[in-house]
Amino acid sequence: MKKTNGYYAARKMLKRRKFSRRLQKVWRQRFYKTALKNDPLEGSPQARGIVLEKVGVEARQPHSGIRKCVRVQLAKNGKQITAFAPRDGAINVIDEHDEVIVEGIGGRKGKSMGDLPGVRWRVIKVNGISLEMIRTGRKEKKRR
Repeated sequence: MKKTNGYYAARKMLKRRKFSRRLQKVWRQRFYKTALKNDPLEGSPQARGIVLEKVGVEARQPHSGIRKCVRVQLAKNGKQITAFAPRDGAINVIDEHDEVIVEGIGGRKGKSMGDLPGVRWRVIKVNGISLEMIRTGRKEKKRR
């Protein structure tokens, strides 16, 4: 069936456009704000939390290996998230009950990145000091 596009078809075209827009996932997320409602960080770029435990996350196929991550309980709302500890030896400087700052890992529009299933955040600070500085030995981690 041919779509209407004559002189008096504006209402019909608007109606059709409205209907097809509602089928688009990105439009629905923006209109109903579902992405923001399900976000543990509640729209903020970074959040503070307490490390509950260290966990190893298995990489997705075709890669193999255990990626070092930590379970973090956020201070602002009590939600628990899994955050990646980037680089070699970073997991050794993070202990349980440490205060950490997490940020988005920078993947596919807020989703997980690379071969890490379900991990959307990474640790950037431990007890107020940059994780990279502690890891390379330029600064010492504060004892709490």
